[in-house]
Amino acid sequence: MKVPDFEMPKLAVPKLGLASFRRRILFRATFLFLVLASLALAVALLKEEKQRSYRNYQESFKKTQAEIVAKLRHPSGQLALLNGSSAGRTLTPLRPLVLPYGALDFDDQNKAQQAVEMAGCSVQYPNGSSVCVAIGNNPYAGGFIYLVGSFTSADLVARARGALDLTGVHRARVTLDMRGETTRWIAPFEALSEPGASIVRGRLTGFADVGETLPANARPVRDFRGWLWQDRQCADGSTNAPDCLKHSFFSIRLPVDVFRDALFEKQRPVWPPQNLNEIRVRVEVLGPGSAKPLLDSNAANAMPPFSLNDLAQTLLSGETLHIRRIGSSEDVITLKGTEKAIDTSLPWLTRLIRRLPVADDNAAALAERAVISTAVGKYEVNLTGDLTGIDRNLSVVATRLSWFIAAMLGAIGLAWFVIEVGLIHRITVLTKRAAALSYNVNDPQIDKRIGDLDVSELRGSDELGILASSLSTLLQRVKDDVKREHIRAEQERDMWHAVGHEIMSPLQSLMVLHGKSDDPSRHYVQRMQQAVKVLYGTASPSEALEAAALQLNTIELDTFLHNVASNAHFAGIDGVDYKRVSRPVLARADEYSLEDVITHILGNADRHRTPGTPITVELTTVDTSACVAIHNQGPAIDPALIDKIFEYGVSGAESAESSEHRGQGLFVARTYMAKMGGTIRARNVDDGVTLTLTLQRISSG
Repeated sequence: MKVPDFEMPKLAVPKLGLASFRRRILFRATFLFLVLASLALAVALLKEEKQRSYRNYQESFKKTQAEIVAKLRHPSGQLALLNGSSAGRTLTPLRPLVLPYGALDFDDQNKAQQAVEMAGCSVQYPNGSSVCVAIGNNPYAGGFIYLVGSFTSADLVARARGALDLTGVHRARVTLDMRGETTRWIAPFEALSEPGASIVRGRLTGFADVGETLPANARPVRDFRGWLWQDRQCADGSTNAPDCLKHSFFSIRLPVDVFRDALFEKQRPVWPPQNLNEIRVRVEVLGPGSAKPLLDSNAANAMPPFSLNDLAQTLLSGETLHIRRIGSSEDVITLKGTEKAIDTSLPWLTRLIRRLPVADDNAAALAERAVISTAVGKYEVNLTGDLTGIDRNLSVVATRLSWFIAAMLGAIGLAWFVIEVGLIHRITVLTKRAAALSYNVNDPQIDKRIGDLDVSELRGSDELGILASSLSTLLQRVKDDVKREHIRAEQERDMWHAVGHEIMSPLQSLMVLHGKSDDPSRHYVQRMQQAVKVLYGTASPSEALEAAALQLNTIELDTFLHNVASNAHFAGIDGVDYKRVSRPVLARADEYSLEDVITHILGNADRHRTPGTPITVELTTVDTSACVAIHNQGPAIDPALIDKIFEYGVSGAESAESSEHRGQGLFVARTYMAKMGGTIRARNVDDGVTLTLTLQRISSG
C-alpha cells in the first residue's frame, strides 16, 4: 500500500547577503563573458563579409551594365531594340522584324548571309534549317519583305524552261497574310550556274500559287525576286559521296503593295509600320516529289532570335533594366532579375545583417544610364541594382555557419551547466539549508520543522558529498520518528475506507429488496448504510480503490450476463434486455467486481434513458477480446465530457455535489476494469449512448 509522505511545515529561510554569492557571481560572469565574446566575434566577421560582398557587387554591377550596352550596340542588339519585346515572341507563323539596315543586298549571297548573321534575326529549326523574315529600317529603300534562310537537301533539281509541272523540281512556297488578305507565291528553282562550278546558283522565279502545275499562260510576278545557292561539298564534310545532303542558301524579296503605296502619300510614311506584328509569313521549301517540306517556317520547337527578353538572363536578383525610346513616355521594356530559389535563412539573422553598417551608406541605390543610337531614334538604357539581395544571400551563408557558432556556444553552455549542477548548485543548496537549520534551531516547533530539511541528494564521495552524507544521516533519524505516527494513521484510514467502499454497493441492493416501510429489515440496512458512509468519507475513493485487490478467475460471460440482466430489477433497474449467444464465452475477471461494474453502468443508463425504452446488453467477441456493449436510448453525452465522465466527481446530468449521485459510479467501473486488465469506453450513437467493456478472452479449447 502506498503511503503518502507527511508534509512538514516549511522552514523559515533567512535572507543571505551578497557576500554569500560572490563566488557564484564571479563564476557566472566569466562564462557570460565567453558567450558575449563569441557573439561579438561572429558579428564582426559578418560585418566584414557584408562590406566585401557590397564592394564585389558594385564591380559586378558595372560589368553587367557594360555587357548590356555592348550587346545593344551590336547589330543583334539593334535588331532587338527596333523590335522591342515582340522580337521572338511568336514564331509560328513568322512576323517580319525590322533590320538595323536600310535594305538587304539580297542578290549577293555573301552580303545577305553576313547581314543576317550579324543581325541575328534567323529563327533556327531542329533539322538545322533557318529563316529570317525582315524589312529594312528605311521606308524609301522600297516596300519589300526579305526572306533569307538555309536548309540541307540533295542536289538541286532545276525547272526546265517552259515546264509547267513543278512536282519534280525544288521550289519555294511563300504565304503572306496581311490586313485580312492572303497572297501565295510558288517559286521553282531555275539554274543559272555553269556545269562543274563550285557553287550551284539559280533564280527562284515567283508565280501566283495555283497549285503544283502552272497554267499554260502563267507569267512570273514582276517584283518577286529570289536566289538559291548550294555548295558542292557535303554537309557532313565528306567529298564525292553519292546522294549526300548539301547546304543550300536562299534569298527572296517579296513585293508588298501596301508598303510601296505609302511612299507616295503626302504625309511622311510611318516606319516601321504600326501593324507589322499583324503580318504573317510562312516559307516552305519543297523537294522533288517530296510531300514533307525540306524547310517549313511553321515547324515546332524552333529557337527564336535574340530579343530584349533575353537580357533578363544577365540580370541578378534585385536588378531592374528599363529601356525607353527617347521622346516617348512609355518604356520599350522593363526586365527584372530572376528571383533564384534561396535556401532557408533565419529571419532574425537577416534583420541583423541588414542593420550592420557599411562604409558606403548609399550603396543600396545603384544606377547606371546609357544612350543607344539607332537608325530610327535613340534609346535610353537604365540599370538599377538592389543590394538587399546581397543581404539575403549572406544570410543564407550565415545561417549555415551559425550552427558552428551555436555548437561553440553550446559547448560553453554545457561546461557551464556541468559545473553549475555538479558543484555550484550543490554548494548553494547546502548553504541555504544549513542557514535555514541554524536560523530555526531555537524554534519551539523544531521537532516538526526539522523534517523539512533534506540534503540526501547532495551525498557523494567528494568533499561536499561527505559533509552532506553526515548531515543527512543525522537528520533522517529525527525525521523517521516524526513521521511514524502519521504513517500509522494513514494506514488505518485507508483500510477503513477500502472496507466501507466494498460494502456500500451490496447495501444499496439490499435497500431495494427491503424497500417497504413495514419491512423490519429496512431499519437495520439504513443503519448499516449510515455507518459505512461515515467510514467511506474518511478517505478519497481513488486511494481506497487503488488499494483494493481483486481475485481474477475464469468466468463464462454469456451465463454471467444473463443472470445479471435477469436480476437487474432487484436493484431497481427494469427493462434490461440481453440476447444470449449460442456458444460459451470465457473471460478472465473478478465476478463480484465485474457485477459491480455492470450494475453501476446499468444504474447510470437507467437515469439517463428515455422513459419506457429498454436497456440492451450485447456480447461480441473479437480475436482475443470479449466486448460487452450496454446501450440506452436518450440524450447524448456532451463531447467535452465524453472522456471525463469516468473521473471522480463528474456526473453527466447531475451535479457532482448531489447527495444522490456523487459522480463516482463510472469512476469505480473504470478502476475495476483496469485492475481486471480490461477497458471501458463511452461513445454517442444515433439514438443514445453505448458503453463498451472489453475483457481478455480465454480460448475454450
